[in-house]
Amino acid sequence: MLRRQFLTLAAAGLLAAGVSAPVQAQDTFIIVQSTTSTQNSGLFEFMLPKFQEKTGIEVRVVAVGTGQAIKNAANGDGDVLFVHAKPAEEKFVADGYGVKRFDVMYNDFVVVGPPADPAGIAGSSDITDALKKIAEAKAPFASRGDDSGTHKAELALWAAAGVDVAAASGGWYRETGSGMGATLNTGTGMGAYVLTDRATWISFGNKGAYRIAVEGDERMFNQYGIILVNKEKLPNVKADLGQQFVDWVISEEGQQVIADYKIDGQQLFFPNARPSGS
Repeated sequence: MLRRQFLTLAAAGLLAAGVSAPVQAQDTFIIVQSTTSTQNSGLFEFMLPKFQEKTGIEVRVVAVGTGQAIKNAANGDGDVLFVHAKPAEEKFVADGYGVKRFDVMYNDFVVVGPPADPAGIAGSSDITDALKKIAEAKAPFASRGDDSGTHKAELALWAAAGVDVAAASGGWYRETGSGMGATLNTGTGMGAYVLTDRATWISFGNKGAYRIAVEGDERMFNQYGIILVNKEKLPNVKADLGQQFVDWVISEEGQQVIADYKIDGQQLFFPNARPSGS
């Protein structure tokens, strides 16, 4: 809401001075509340200029954890929500804050760890077994601890493994309260295992001797969704401009742009939008 109030006051000041408010500054940008993984991976830097070139609409991204992104959007500080925690996204729509949710793309989560591999999990494709071994060994594990989509997925996996990480908090289990890149930096610095989305790991520049220890479990599937914030609930939403972005992202063109984004020949996200949504 602060964004909207600032623009209103600025426009009023210009009009009082006999100056027309710049159309572009007021009318042709949207705010997208999204996750650190889409930002840290470089995806937005790759795709947003293409959207702006086609439509003239600038996209300004607020990259935070999914939980915070949803809160921000519900407070009216965003026009579009682009995150990865499907149950929370569906609740956002059910509560009237979002118009409709669409699948956009997916990748997967992986567990990365130090070469010493103190829990003996390297090469595993069973995430719950690997997490049990980490807990049994009391091997350091760095968690985002920030209510992000990744954090939500991680907690669900610990629960499936029957491990009470709340009881271990501050011991071998450490919560950083930070984004994915910062948590990876913390984890690699303290020799801890980390659950990360694959895209951020591929683009992460401080791997050192770290490697992927656990991958390939279907329970580590990572789906992203996009939602236009509901103007009927939050009147300041730029619904027309936001809808253009949603439509482009799930269009054949937008989906191809997502597929084309690669680092060192590795595709980071796999488009899977369906015209009927989800």
